[in-house]
Amino acid sequence: MVHVKRLIPQLALVASAMVTASLRSPAAADTLDAVRERGVLRWGGDASGGGPYIYQGDDNRLTGFEFDLARYLAEQLGVRSDYVNWEWEMLPQKLDGGSIDIVLNGYEWSPERARLWLTTVPYYIYNLRLMCRADDKSITKWDDLRTQAAGKRKRVGVLQGSAAARYLEGRFGDSIELMKYPEITSVLGLVQEGRLDATVQDDPVAVYYGPAFPGLHVVGKPEAPGYYVIFLRHGDERLRDALNAAIEKGIGDGTLQRLYEKYGVWNEQQRELADVAAHWPPALAAEASEWGNFPHYIRILLRAAWTTIELSLLSMPLAMAIGVLVAVGRLYGWAWLRWPLGAYVEVLRGTPLLLQLFVIYYVLPQATGFTLPEFWAGVLGLAINYSAYEAENYRAGLLAIPRGQIEAALALGMSTRTALRRVIVPQAVRIVIPPVTNDFIALFKDTSICSMIAVTELTGAYRFLFQSHPQYMIEFGALTAVLYMLMSYPLSMLARRAETQFKRVAA
Repeated sequence: MVHVKRLIPQLALVASAMVTASLRSPAAADTLDAVRERGVLRWGGDASGGGPYIYQGDDNRLTGFEFDLARYLAEQLGVRSDYVNWEWEMLPQKLDGGSIDIVLNGYEWSPERARLWLTTVPYYIYNLRLMCRADDKSITKWDDLRTQAAGKRKRVGVLQGSAAARYLEGRFGDSIELMKYPEITSVLGLVQEGRLDATVQDDPVAVYYGPAFPGLHVVGKPEAPGYYVIFLRHGDERLRDALNAAIEKGIGDGTLQRLYEKYGVWNEQQRELADVAAHWPPALAAEASEWGNFPHYIRILLRAAWTTIELSLLSMPLAMAIGVLVAVGRLYGWAWLRWPLGAYVEVLRGTPLLLQLFVIYYVLPQATGFTLPEFWAGVLGLAINYSAYEAENYRAGLLAIPRGQIEAALALGMSTRTALRRVIVPQAVRIVIPPVTNDFIALFKDTSICSMIAVTELTGAYRFLFQSHPQYMIEFGALTAVLYMLMSYPLSMLARRAETQFKRVAA
């Protein structure tokens, strides 16, 4: 029986975002007093983003210019800092939930975010920098990204949810192939290996990681200056004012300069911080109509949904074919083949799909020199992962066929291979249709993991949209959930019908 819960996309991201947004916890009566009473300022960040923001130093302790900044700010409040690690894109939602007091991790100020959360004065002014391979003479300035070779667009990698992604989307649109990744160093490595043409990163990243990637260099002028700010809940004005006073004090007495020089991210532009703080915040333009751009957003989600369908329709048949071969080999193959096939099933079932995708996309190219495009790496990863589960489904189906049937087929003169192909496997396939269909539904939702290797499927598109326009998080989440439902519900009905027919045949 197909349970209703299998029809609802198991999208933790969508669910948590929608619930958090609809049930936002109001700020405490006075968060500043609460911070001082507990003696701890809880600040949220994501150490997986790496240096120079928050990262693990040589002594295996966290460090970074924002880690030190948080400690300085806490000291100014008379408390200690308590770092809370969380997924970077979801830090504002964790702030709304009340688990942290502030968000401090390279979060850029934007009008959309400023309407939803309080912000401090800027603590850092950044620019976007274009980085490419030193031996690539086809890119010497920003506009070179529009040039195409052999009809192929430039592939530019960025951190998903970043200002760089929004800037490139707005300036270059479809003239480039924009690839969004969850981690900075992987993007830089892909550019150095030649799998991406360029990347756009903030100043601190370009400065900090430049020596670690000697094959890369910065080209073109700095573009799109912006501000790193601290985010707080509405109602926390007193805490914001106290943090503003601490930041302005650090600007005035040189504390921030010394801190930034320690990590190599100080530049002359930071001298403008005092003037920017004096005229903060920027005026917010009148908000556009809530539904004005929704047709465009819907088109983005529909294109991503089609990618999800393509991933599913290509990977599941491959998984089923591999699963049949593995199941038959384990039950009827040579003795020396059964143990490796059993190990194949157990290893794939015992390791997460994300790790398997990581090996296929990052490790294998370095080990073999053979690279797969992101989309096909996703297809292969899904197919291999699900083949282990399909192998067990088919093995159960094969074991359900009475032994006498294959003995009768052999007695009639059939070879073992012919008996399996004409008698045993067709019956087993009919038996396993319901569980295989259920796995197909699950695979639709597991395609979301492919966004980790820059495949813009439905969940990846949702993440990008709600990061760019967080005020529409509920609407985007609802649309995404509906699209998953529309894709998976027909399969659930097919599974239910197959179960009913099998029960009738069995009866």
